[in-house]
Formats: sequence, structure tokens, C-alpha cells
Amino acid sequence: MTCWNRSNKQVDFELTKDHFKAILMDMFGAGSHTTFITLEWVMAELVKDHKTMLKLQQEIRMVCHNKENVTEEDLKKMTWLKAVIKETLRLHPPAPLLVPHESSEETQINGYDVPKGTKVLINAWAINRDPKFGQNPEEFIPERFMGDTSVDFRGNHFQLIPFGGGRRICPGINFAISNIEMMIATILFHFNWELPCGITRDEFDMSDAPGLSVRRNEKLYLVPREVDHTI
Repeated sequence: MTCWNRSNKQVDFELTKDHFKAILMDMFGAGSHTTFITLEWVMAELVKDHKTMLKLQQEIRMVCHNKENVTEEDLKKMTWLKAVIKETLRLHPPAPLLVPHESSEETQINGYDVPKGTKVLINAWAINRDPKFGQNPEEFIPERFMGDTSVDFRGNHFQLIPFGGGRRICPGINFAISNIEMMIATILFHFNWELPCGITRDEFDMSDAPGLSVRRNEKLYLVPREVDHTI
């Protein structure tokens, strides 16, 4: 495939099938890996905080009353679900160090000179937990995103940037959130979830595993109890 620049001039670069394969592998790998990490952290936080899980199940089952499955239209009515996911992404961004950026021009930040072309790594994990933006930043409190708050993760509020922001924001943000909302709503609608026998909530390990993408240090094992909605 011949490539052209913005001035409609041919450039000395050719896209091959191998390029497309590599791009697609990155897209599928990054999209699926970060999604299941977020799903795992949401369920871990919910089983750790049983009251929050019961409240979320109540919302989901009220919205989907007399239905067999959750639909996309139902998700729009689930405000508590959205708050739980926001709080999980705040505490556990799947990629704590965002995609590397590069300064396009020389600038100064807090008295420090930043030369043009400087590679910049943004610590979203630390920003999301900054105590300047909310009380008890180390605690799982979905209520902080309820009520009058308009804080979102779509790049307009830099205190919550699990997907980054600006021109380099994650292009799969809408797809990822839709997937996560549907998966969480569906499994909580159809099942009640418990910790395996012998494990208490106080003993439940919530530590992170090291890596570019931060998942749980231990694998998550839960016991599902199917719910009969016809009763």
C-alpha cells in the first residue's frame, strides 16, 4: 500500500500485511487484557465490600425486573454501576503509567525547564489517588461519584485519567466501558457471589502484582450462586 502525507504527496513508506497484523494484535491484546483486569478488580472490590455489592445487585435487578437478560438500554439507568466502575478505575487503573508522551515544544512546569522532545511518563495511579481531589483516596467509596459530581474519565477531568487524555486518549474507551458495564451487570444479575470456604473478607488479599499493567497479585477465585428470577 502506498502512503500519502497531508499535502497529498507520496512518501517513502509502505504498509504491508505484517504492519496491519501487528497493529491488530496490539489492539486485541491491549483491549482484552485491560478489560479483564478491570473486571477482576471490580469483582474483588465488590466481594470485599459486601454492602456495595448488594446495593449494586439491587439496582441491576430492579432495572431488569421481569427480564431474562440485561440490555444496553438498561445500562443507561444504572447510576450506581457507573459509580462503582469509576471508583474501581480510580483505584486500579489497568495501565498505571500511561502511553509515553513527548513534549512538542520547550516549556516550563513548576519552575522546571522541559526541553522539546522530552519523553514524559504520566503516573495515572498516583494522580487518581491524590488526596487533593477527595477524602480517603485509598478507600473504595463509589459514593464520591454520585450526586452532583460531574467528574468523568473521558479526558476532561485530569484528576481521573485511567484512559489518558487529549489527543492520545485511549481510542477504545467507549468499547471498553460498554463491555465492562455489560459484563458486570450480567454476572451480578444472574448470580450471587461469595468467597471460597475458609477465606474471610479481612484476609482477602487486595495487593497489586508488579508490571506495566497492574492486576491482582493473587488469582481471583469466587463461588457463584445462580439466582432464579422466575420465583
